[in-house]
Amino acid sequence: MREGHEGTGPGAITPDGCAVELYSCLPVGEEPDIVTAAVPAGAHVLELGCGVGRMTHPLLERGFTITAVDESAEMLDRVRGARTVRGPIEDLDLRETFDVVMLASFLVHAGDEEVRRGILRTCARHVARDGCVLIQREGEGYHTDLPRERVHPGGFTTRILSSEPVGDGVNSVRAEYVFPDATWTQTFRARPLTREEFEEALAEAGLKVDRYLTEDRVWVRAVKR
Repeated sequence: MREGHEGTGPGAITPDGCAVELYSCLPVGEEPDIVTAAVPAGAHVLELGCGVGRMTHPLLERGFTITAVDESAEMLDRVRGARTVRGPIEDLDLRETFDVVMLASFLVHAGDEEVRRGILRTCARHVARDGCVLIQREGEGYHTDLPRERVHPGGFTTRILSSEPVGDGVNSVRAEYVFPDATWTQTFRARPLTREEFEEALAEAGLKVDRYLTEDRVWVRAVKR
């Protein structure tokens, strides 16, 4: 388990505290629609941190070709129809480029700055010159106004219970997911980034914002500088 990360609940837990069974239960949401509207039809997508394929499978159904990367073998075992690669994102070098590189799940907020730098360099290294990088950021107020919860139509509840500073601009976040037949928790470290800090991090990796895809600026389309 990575320092500052842990998870509880049924099934396998990954090094960053994610529960494989939990992510197999979570619904897809609007993310595939956001991606589809932002990139060319039939694009070849490098999906970094694919997990169990919650976004992979809907994008495959929409006609995209996916290379799915995750460091968890248990997560990748759930992925169907995509080329899969196991390994840490920050060290990835496939020696090829893609129309689209996708970095979802707030991975750009990695608590370790060197890991974040490596992740963004991986994005820049693998995107084609005329391609794009799609990044999911934390929303405004993600670490404030806590605890908060959302009751989903599917009959489960997600809660962000706390976000406490642990030094060097990093917070320890604790989340809970309550289903009728199981409860999971995850504790992880995240580095809040203002819009300016986020754009500076992109620039350091040789990227720049092309446009924000959603009104809340959570989803971003970036391109090479």
